[in-house]
Amino acid sequence: MMGPVLAACLLIILSTAWISQANGATCKKDGGVCTCNDQTKNVDCSYKELTAIPSNIPTDTDRLVLQGNKLSSLPHTAFHGLSSLTYLSLFNNKLQTLPAGVFDELKNLENLRIQQNQLKSLPPKIFDKLTKLTLLYLEYNKLQSLPHGVFDKLTNLKELWLQSNQLRSVPDKAFDKLSKLEKIFLTGNPWDCTCNDILYMAKWLKKKQDEGLGGVDTAGCEEGGKAVLEITEEEAAEDCVYPNTTTAIPTTIITTLASSNDDDIPELPVPQENFQKFLGYQEPDHLPTQPQCLMSISGYLGLMMFFVLISAAILYVIHFLKKA
Repeated sequence: MMGPVLAACLLIILSTAWISQANGATCKKDGGVCTCNDQTKNVDCSYKELTAIPSNIPTDTDRLVLQGNKLSSLPHTAFHGLSSLTYLSLFNNKLQTLPAGVFDELKNLENLRIQQNQLKSLPPKIFDKLTKLTLLYLEYNKLQSLPHGVFDKLTNLKELWLQSNQLRSVPDKAFDKLSKLEKIFLTGNPWDCTCNDILYMAKWLKKKQDEGLGGVDTAGCEEGGKAVLEITEEEAAEDCVYPNTTTAIPTTIITTLASSNDDDIPELPVPQENFQKFLGYQEPDHLPTQPQCLMSISGYLGLMMFFVLISAAILYVIHFLKKA
């Protein structure tokens, strides 16, 4: 009767070994996709065509490089447990949104690189916990606006990169708390110098230029080619009204439609995304992706081998039971 006992032990050993491999499949030395350096605490997962962040990144990681992948979304828990991170690169991915709180546990982070993605907006307070941040790279996205106070907690920030987005203005007092800022990059945005919302930025840039802050004189108006810091109150006298900033239908239109015949009702072009928001629909923060424990080919091969050995062990047990 020792045969079945040995077979059962083999099953347990194989199960434990495979689970251990699956749970530790982040680093190449364990069959994962990332290069890990135990001495420098550096985990490099760049240019691996990843659609999800690998699981079980070592908790003592200091530098995490995820650039050059195919990440289109992140779960809000993506970096939980990585409080030792000082450097995080998400450069050159396909991120369209950032979930609120995704960086909240990265209280030691100093360098955050999110440039060259597809971000159109930022959640309010997205950087509030990053009080040690010194470098923030947001250039080459599609940012159309910034939340009020989004940089207020970044009192140690030295460089802010915002060039080549779709910003037309910044919120009032957007840069006032950045007392240690040494460089700011704003060129390549369609700054609207006819709108009075630009006046805060114009005055701030003028003041910082006089104080010797670098990079401030490159921000030019979308029309006319004039530098933003040269704009006067007379030139920026118009109120700011930008299209697609609200989903509400004006009351006058509703009244007109109510008093009209069905045949006379005009078709109102409502963008699909605005219509979904009007109905209360929201996209989930993170769509399901491939299982993270099987991020590499070796993971798949290990799984196949596991099932083959399991099947052999089961047949072995059955054989001995028939003899008994």
